[in-house]
Amino acid sequence: MTLTLWDWSVIAAYFALNLCIGLYYSRRARGSTSDFFLSGRGAPWWLAGTSMVATTFAADTPLLVTGLVAKNGIAGNWLWWTMVMSGIMTVFFYARLWRRSGVMTDVEFAEIRYSGKPAAFLRGFRALYLGVPINCIILGWVNLAMVKILVATLGVESSTATWLLVGIFAFTAFYTTLAGLWGVLVTDLFQFVLMMGMIVLLAVLAVNSVGGMDALKTKIVELDGSHAAAAGSRLDFFPPLNSVWMPAITLCVYLGVNWWATWYPGAEPGGGGFIAQRIFSAKDERHGVLATLWFNVAHYALRPWPWILTALVSVVLYPNLVDKEAGYIATFMDPKVFPTWLRGFMIAGFAAAYMSTIATQLNWGASYIVNDIYRRFVVRRGSERQYVVASQVVTVLLMLISLVVTYYLQSIEGAWKLLMATGAGTGTVLLLRWYWWRVNAWSEVSAMVFAAGASLILQLVWPKWNGDDPDEFAYLMLATVAITTVGWLAVTLLTPPEPREKLVEFYRHVRPAGPGWKSVAAVAGDVEAPSESLLVQFVNWLLGCTLVYASLFGIGKLVFKEWLMGSIYLGVAIVCGAIISRNLTRATWQSTTPDQTANDPTPLPSQITT
Repeated sequence: MTLTLWDWSVIAAYFALNLCIGLYYSRRARGSTSDFFLSGRGAPWWLAGTSMVATTFAADTPLLVTGLVAKNGIAGNWLWWTMVMSGIMTVFFYARLWRRSGVMTDVEFAEIRYSGKPAAFLRGFRALYLGVPINCIILGWVNLAMVKILVATLGVESSTATWLLVGIFAFTAFYTTLAGLWGVLVTDLFQFVLMMGMIVLLAVLAVNSVGGMDALKTKIVELDGSHAAAAGSRLDFFPPLNSVWMPAITLCVYLGVNWWATWYPGAEPGGGGFIAQRIFSAKDERHGVLATLWFNVAHYALRPWPWILTALVSVVLYPNLVDKEAGYIATFMDPKVFPTWLRGFMIAGFAAAYMSTIATQLNWGASYIVNDIYRRFVVRRGSERQYVVASQVVTVLLMLISLVVTYYLQSIEGAWKLLMATGAGTGTVLLLRWYWWRVNAWSEVSAMVFAAGASLILQLVWPKWNGDDPDEFAYLMLATVAITTVGWLAVTLLTPPEPREKLVEFYRHVRPAGPGWKSVAAVAGDVEAPSESLLVQFVNWLLGCTLVYASLFGIGKLVFKEWLMGSIYLGVAIVCGAIISRNLTRATWQSTTPDQTANDPTPLPSQITT
């Protein structure tokens, strides 16, 4: 691809605007770590939610979806569509509790829920583990994808693309260090609008290039040919029963187990990571709930279809392409599909997708190191200015470490797959720790040990299940979840519960609902009862899942000109949305939450309100 002066001007304008946003919000990031990492807890729901969507819009995601669709059709996206149920559970059962807790990071939760050295160890270990190795592997993975995009689009050598990446990365780290989360949130909004505009435009132009929607459907059916009867058509929304890539047992595991039992960055059971960070940054718990709801609707229902349409077109235009994921790049580089004068905008869109993810990962990872390691264990009584400077330094260090990881990433790929598998089975303790008083610090520690141990033994020792094989993945998941759940429950019942004072303190502060805290509530004294009903939240969860899936399928049916079914699906979505809106309107919300991390992140009795 040869870029013109106009293309370079567009790209330069994009970077200049991001820099201006960073400079504008730099003052807000200097006051305290709450300002730097949580935007002073003042973000409106639409801004916090859109930032969540932009963060998951990594540069490699369109390529991943293109590969899934090319190989397994639209139904290939069920590999991640099943996570809707986990995301909606976070919306209604956990978002308000996270916001009400007043913590700065999700790992800080350990010391408001548990006590003593086990709680401190759990907090420090998770902060270090998630903040450095996991975070830098994610950053390195995204970096590698961006290098491949630069090589393919600009036609440069890998070494040149790497230096270009270093420049973009350094620029992102600069404005992230300068402006903190406020700058990240606002640039995410701008980047999301740019990204969505470009992928929608590409999808429209791509479909037109093959003769319109009817012609696209006809050509896909022709390409499916005789294999459609056994393997299903690429146009099917659901995988065929017992298909090769998604056997019945694997589909059941995804739909019935994986979404609640497995820890995965960005889709943690009960919320966590940057999702929790955005909830903390919201104005109040109502804004936290609405932000997470908007994220799930936009992430799962609105955004996939432009990618899917472009992927289908790439299958038609380039059927013999060996690297199916590269079909997305080939489509927008094709002058018969995408006008050459818009290429600068598309490259800026890819840069936006990359930078929105990088900015969040840097800010989020630095929050763990500063809040949960440096302030908690190294300098407990420093000034806010000192912590802000430390946050800026750590952001730069994370950038440098992740660049090293990117360089060696080809040798880390196998370790990355093993690393992800070690999170299987920990979901139950992450969900129940909010709703059952008997869960203690050893529950979480043992869950991590059992999950990692069981997963590694089952893959490396006996019976050596291969996680890439669909059937063996299902067996691996079921066995790991069973072993981990039995293990952590046994450890929980064999170890002493948390001290009554700690449980009462937590209950008075967070006020979790349900029978799991009944015995603690009886001794907690005069505490305002939780306003939320678990039954109502369960109904909202069912309605929310239906809302997202009905919106997803309704938009898809309308895109393919199936007007009646599309209208029915969207009608169901509207009804579900109306009932959820009524239920949320009737709910009682806690409007403010004290920022308990001003100097000492460990909550004190004086900081707990009733």
